[in-house]
Amino acid sequence: MKKPPRRVDQPGFTLIEMVVVMAIIGLLLTLALPRYLHSIERGKQQVQQQNLAVMRDAIDKYFGDNGQYPETLDELVAKHYLRSVPEDPVAGGTAWSVVASPDTDKAGVYDVAPASSVVATSAATSAPASSPATAAK
Repeated sequence: MKKPPRRVDQPGFTLIEMVVVMAIIGLLLTLALPRYLHSIERGKQQVQQQNLAVMRDAIDKYFGDNGQYPETLDELVAKHYLRSVPEDPVAGGTAWSVVASPDTDKAGVYDVAPASSVVATSAATSAPASSPATAAK
């Protein structure tokens, strides 16, 4: 059995050419991917700030109309100040930290903050020996 003769001018790519192309693609990905992921995170933070501004505006309008703060964020939805409680794109879900009024005579939702930042701030300022239940208070 005789082997067919090898043709030098066969069409296609050599293994070295394929490795070089893959290395170039990998290099371009290492440059572009971190910037892309950073822009995604920055976009989520901007949406979070916009959602906070919308909820704060709704709380202010509620207070102006009713002379008191809403008991919950769901009350803003029920009375059509908000269509729905906005989602927190950074933490996920609609969990927001409710800030009470500094005036003890006026109960209700005075302000809102992202739940993730309040827990992180509370945990960072609490003593290391404290339990998670006291850190969230």
